[in-house]
Amino acid sequence: MISSAFKGPDEVNSVNLIPSAPTLDNFRYVFTEVPFLRYMLNSLFVATTVTVAALWFHSMAAYALARLRFPGRDVLFFAIFSTLLVALPIILVPLFILVRELGMLDSYVGLIVPAIFNAFGIFLLRQFYLGMPQELEDAAFVDGCGYWGVYWHVILPLSRPILAALAVFFFLANWNSFLWPLTITQNQDLWMIQVAISSFQTQYAGAWNYIMAAATVAAIPTMALFFVFQRQLVESIKTSGFK
Repeated sequence: MISSAFKGPDEVNSVNLIPSAPTLDNFRYVFTEVPFLRYMLNSLFVATTVTVAALWFHSMAAYALARLRFPGRDVLFFAIFSTLLVALPIILVPLFILVRELGMLDSYVGLIVPAIFNAFGIFLLRQFYLGMPQELEDAAFVDGCGYWGVYWHVILPLSRPILAALAVFFFLANWNSFLWPLTITQNQDLWMIQVAISSFQTQYAGAWNYIMAAATVAAIPTMALFFVFQRQLVESIKTSGFK
């Protein structure tokens, strides 16, 4: 992909790894002929907002499912967990109808709100919270904390490694999302980066030199994020376990 990004249109389909005449014209086209920077900012805004909101709500839900006692808790957890078996294409039509009825088509709200819920995040956080010593909560209750105080002063600070790992997962998933943004947005000003890259393909052919250049640029933030947080990713999976 990186090699093809530096090749001209006549050479982009060749199998040579090293371009015979490396060029930056593909990158110049991507940033000057189309509002690619806006598409990247759209993806950055949506991915960041979804990540922050998801971590906030998922951590509260996981804490309640792991540490609180209330009727139907296990049934509720398994109902949430079962949604892992449902892929987006299966619920795409009813979800689209729901979003349309709520007036969220062609808007950032429509891009963000349906993407917040993620059963995997709740499941992983719940497993992490189950492994926390009960004595920590008891000590906080003795000090006068309620459930909110325990969550805020004990649970969240101890959850930083797993939250950092989930932040990477959520950000990458939403940065690379394609099907849902393509379904609900017609306004090009709301296009996300993967939808924009697909626009380089015409009905009969694709401008692969431009596609490879755009894909290379789009991959840079995700690779940087992964290398920065790879340690937290490994540690969180090791410490959370799957009970």
